[in-house]
Formats: sequence, C-alpha cells, structure tokens
Amino acid sequence: MNFHRLARLLAAAFALVPCAALAQDTRVASRVPDIDELLSLERIGGVALSPQAKYIAYTVRQTNWKDNEFASQIWLVNVATGSSFQLTRGKKSPGHMEWSPDGRWLAFTAERESSAIDPLEKKSDATGAPGDKEKEKDKAGSDGKPAALQIWLISPEGGEAWQLTKSESDVEGFSWSKDGKSIAFTANDPQSKAAKDRKDKYSDFEVYEKDYQQNQLWLADVSFAERKFLPVVARKLSSDPSLNIGSFSWSPDSRRIAFSAAQNPLLAFSGERDIYLVDLSAANAVKKIVAIPGPDDSPIFSPDGKQLVFSSSLGDPYFYYTNNHIVVADVDALLARPAASRADVREIAGKFDEDIDLLDWGPGGIYFDAMQKTRAAMFVLNPATQEIQRLTSPDSLIINGVSLSKDCSSAAFTAADPSHMGELYFTSLAPYAPRKLTDFTAQVAGLKLGSAEVVSWKSKDGATIEGILHKPADYDPSRKYPLLVIIHGGPTGISVPALSPDKYAYPMHLWLAKGALVLEPNYRGSAGYGGAFRALNVRNLGVGDMWDVMSGVDSLIAKGIADPGKLGAMGWSQGGYISAFLTTHTDRFKAISVGAGISDWMTYYVNTDITPFTRQYLHATPWNDPEIYAKTSPITTIKDAKTPTLIQQGSNDKRVPVPDSFELYRGLQDQGVASRLILYNGFGHGINKPKSQRALLQANLDWFNFYIWGEAIPKDSPLYGSGEQPPAGK
Repeated sequence: MNFHRLARLLAAAFALVPCAALAQDTRVASRVPDIDELLSLERIGGVALSPQAKYIAYTVRQTNWKDNEFASQIWLVNVATGSSFQLTRGKKSPGHMEWSPDGRWLAFTAERESSAIDPLEKKSDATGAPGDKEKEKDKAGSDGKPAALQIWLISPEGGEAWQLTKSESDVEGFSWSKDGKSIAFTANDPQSKAAKDRKDKYSDFEVYEKDYQQNQLWLADVSFAERKFLPVVARKLSSDPSLNIGSFSWSPDSRRIAFSAAQNPLLAFSGERDIYLVDLSAANAVKKIVAIPGPDDSPIFSPDGKQLVFSSSLGDPYFYYTNNHIVVADVDALLARPAASRADVREIAGKFDEDIDLLDWGPGGIYFDAMQKTRAAMFVLNPATQEIQRLTSPDSLIINGVSLSKDCSSAAFTAADPSHMGELYFTSLAPYAPRKLTDFTAQVAGLKLGSAEVVSWKSKDGATIEGILHKPADYDPSRKYPLLVIIHGGPTGISVPALSPDKYAYPMHLWLAKGALVLEPNYRGSAGYGGAFRALNVRNLGVGDMWDVMSGVDSLIAKGIADPGKLGAMGWSQGGYISAFLTTHTDRFKAISVGAGISDWMTYYVNTDITPFTRQYLHATPWNDPEIYAKTSPITTIKDAKTPTLIQQGSNDKRVPVPDSFELYRGLQDQGVASRLILYNGFGHGINKPKSQRALLQANLDWFNFYIWGEAIPKDSPLYGSGEQPPAGK
C-alpha cells in the first residue's frame, strides 16, 4: 500500500513533458537517498479523462512536513499539446473527480469554504492556472464548524472552483447524469434529533454493530445551480433506513439509477449487497431487482439502457478468495418480476480466470481491467459472443486507474515499469499506442536505486511461485548478499516489477545500496494467477505461505547469490501475519518485522471488522474447528520462537485487531526473545502521515541494520522509549 505523495522536489520534478526520455536509463546512479527524500517525492494519483479526450485531470500528491500531511492537488494536461498546469490549491486534498458529459466542468469532492467569486474568472498570465483566490481556507466553514466533504465544480480553462452541494454530511461518491443536468451522490442523513438527544443525555457510547449511519442517494440540480453559481440543496432519492447505498450508475436517458446496497455500512456485512433501481420519472420509486446470495455490485447500463452488467458471487459462499462473476440481465425483465435470482442472469466471462474490475459498457463492448500474473491489463468483452480481447500491451507497463473517453475509443491511465515510477499515459484503443505525458521519474535521477526482475521457483508442494527480485545498482553475480524478504498484504495483493522508491514501511532502496538483495514473493493466494492459485492457502494459511517464502529463499541460496547467514523478513497486514508465522516456526532469520499482523486467528476473528474473512479461508469458526485455528496461528508455537522481532501497528486498527500485537509481544517476551512493540497513536490499519511514516521506516531500518549488519542503533531511534539507551553495535 502506498500513502506517499511528495513535496520536496528536485529541479526536474516539474518537467511534465510528453514522451520524456527514460530517466532511469540516462542518470548517473551515485547518491543514496535518505528516508525524508524518499518520502518527499511527488507521486501521481487519480486520473480522469475528459469525455472528448481533450484533457486529462490527474492528482499529484506532495508532502507537507510543516503540517504533517500528504496533500494532493488536481493538475490538468492538454492531450494534444502535453502542456500541464495546476488546477487546484490548498492544504486539503480533493477526492473523487469526474467530468461533465460535455466536458465543460470537472466535478470533485473537497473540504473548503464556499466562495462568492465568479467561477469563470481567469488568471491573466499565460499559464491558464487559477489565481491566488483559489487558495481556499482549510477545513472550516464560516460558522467555525468543520466543513463537510462537498462537490465542487471547476472549468478546465481555469478560474475559481464553486460549490455545488450544501450538506451537513460528507459526500461519499457521485456521478453525473448522462444529460449533464444533474449529479447523483451518496451521503448520510444529517444527525437526527434523537441521536443528538441521546448524546446529550448519556454522552458518547456505541452499541457494537448497531450504531451506524446509512448512505442514501441524493440528487443535485446542476442546471439550477449554474444560474447563480451557488450551492443547491439536494433532493433525496432514497429514504430506506435499512439500506446503505454503495456503487451506482445512470441509465443513458438519465431517468433511472441502478445501485448496490447492503443492510448496513459495516464491512462484515458487505456480502449482503444486492442491486436496486430507482426510477426518477415515477416519484423516485425504488425496487430491488437482484437478490442473489452473496455480494452483487458495480451495476452498469448498456449503451441502449436495456441491459445491466454487474459483478456477482452467484451465491458462492467463499467469495473472499474466488473469482467474481460478470453477469448480464434485461432491465425490463428484472422489473417485471420479484428480485432476480441466479436463474435470471447470464454469466458472460466465465472463461476468464481472474477477478474482473468493470470499467464501462461502450459501443465496442464491456471494458474491464484485471491482473495477469505480475502485470495489469485492460480488456474488452463482447457480451453476445463472450469473446474477450486484450487491449493493452506491452507487458512491461503495469497499468492502474484506467479512465475511458465517452465513446470508449481512448483511455488515460497511470502505469509503472522496472525503469519508471508511476506516470500518466494516454492512448487510443484502436490502435493501442500509449504516450507518456509526465516525468515523475526525473525526481530520482542520480539516486542509487536497485533493479527489479521477475523470478520463479517451485514450492514444497510443487506449486510454481513467482516473485520480484530487487538487486543493488552495482550488483555482482559472483558475490553472496544478505537477503531481505518483503511480503505483501492481502493475501490477494500482488508485488509487481515497478520502480518504487519506497515500500511503504520498508526502506528497500537503502538496504539495496548497503549491499542486499530484496525478494517480494507472490505467495499462494496472490492476485493475478487465477482462482485455483488463490485457493491454495485455504485451510492452509501460514503453512503453505511459509513453504512459498522459504522455497524462494532457498532457491536464491542455491544460486549462490544469497547469504544463508544473513536473512531477514518483514511484511504488513497479511504480510505481517506471514512474518509472525516465520517468527514462531523457523530460526533461520536473523531478524523479523511484523507490521499489523495476525498472531492468533481466534483473537482476530472476534475483533476484526471483516469477520467473514476468517470463516471463508479456514472454512470454520473457532467454535466448530478449533484445531484449524490453532494450526494456522503463530501464537500456537510461540515457545519455539527465537528470532528478534519488531512489531508495529496503528493504535486504532480495526482491520487487524491490536490485541494480536499484544499477544505476540507478550509471548515473545515470556520466551526471552528480543522484541519491540511500537504503536502509532491515532492510526488505523495504515500509517498515513509523513512524520509517522518517517518513524515507521526509521524503526525498520535501524532494526535490520543492527541484526543484519551489526550497526549501532542511533540514540534517537524510534525503537527506543524515552530515557532508554540503545545498545552498541555487535
């Protein structure tokens, strides 16, 4: 997971030039970066291609060390000329963005104070960038209360953004109607009088899994708001307190909206999502049209509005790790009968062996993207013949965040490869010819960074496992190097061969510069390798994962390039769990770091916000099969632990419960194993502020530098509490 978008720029960072030269190939790699420099690199984020493919809006994240924030702003690039300028400013990051169908406005969500300035006022200089009036106040309204996340509109020609919605609640998601006259969005109802009275009488408390607010569907009249460029009060389209509305899409005639909804917003209940339809021409009548067991999600209308395509589990009880199914149904048939069951829909992508992410349904078919081993690609599906055509190539580009033009004839996306950080690309789809429009990679010119390549090996049970092997810039095949293993999360995450100057919690390139190899194994369960591969760790968590990690380590030792006496392992989330499993099952590593990892599956099961995860992967609850929970829990073999282990986690983590970290730490302490537990106060499953990430990276750097290289731990290391003196180097 990447939370870094940067602020301290090298001179070339602003060079957003089309078809820029490969900076990685031309630089003189000589200088080793420090942690702050890596955290201060600018990163590209979300992408939105205008309907007529004239502009691409994209976000750039920077690091604000003074305010301890990663903040993004929207930039705009002219596709024809490649010229770019910054469209928004301010301390707070804009959220989701989407173009109006005519390309006149770019809508985005943001927390800012409303302005009475003419939104079409242009800055007089030649850049076309907004004037200083765009520098809005931070998250506070005129009444001093925190501003809610609202929808704002801005012209691609520059000028001031103006506020469209006026709500007490945050806007969660939004979408333009096809005629451009309205924007539908999801948001909670304002806090009720009953809720305010309860708090006034009893103060704050929470009834677990019963206290929540539901997202409803609202409609903002853009045509009316444009008359005076002032916010409008949205009209409520749904008011069912038993529904929390998620993804949705408009029909081509702008008369209907299809949406998914579950009984409540908690992740543990996301498997209950069904598909509904609201008819704006029939007094906002809402009808459930699909009720297949398991999650039904992401509905999209066909170009003629007569059919719906959506993602479904088709009743599969193990949808956490199995492939999703892409199905089509006739809208009129769905409306003519009670909510559709499995027999009322037609699966159209059953031969595609991987999870599918639906993008759009255009004249050429249904567009989607998916992982293919260590690459991501885009495809088009013919719903009549079920023929699937791959649109993107070559394999070296790992695409992400695809945005299509209105007619689906062209696309914008971000992509990385072994020589480039994430960059912005534009292409037609017939023929496919991606053109690079940015050069964020120029920031690392002159830095001593390693290389990345895909390697493979056989695991203990014969399964073929791939991974990404990173080598030092001055790699010598005749040497043996210390080997550090960085294990991704998920388990349906994926490590890819891309130039990534950071690995979230782990300063990989600093270790490469010291003379180490780094292996990122795509262990069983990883995305991109098909449904059967993702199921190889079912009732085999930890056990099979360890087979895959250790066989990968042994393959590099057998090649004579890894030093068996200098091994380290680390990972976050599921990667942290596998690291904890290694701690209590082998003594071959000199040091291990467990980031937000599971140590006891029963502790996890009763505390996590995604309870179904454990039931599905272990095919049991701890009450009806305690043996499988014990077999796959690192804590079961805690008495065998010998490896020095660092444990790190956010203090408010609900995804992986903090008691799992306490349990592992206390168990290691009772065995006399060198161990540290660092809690990052106020954070959940991710640590997403610059200074806290600095602490995270520094702690891991110091831990492995001490145990692998024998270096003394700095006196100001985050590994130590106040008043504690670090030991000298070994």
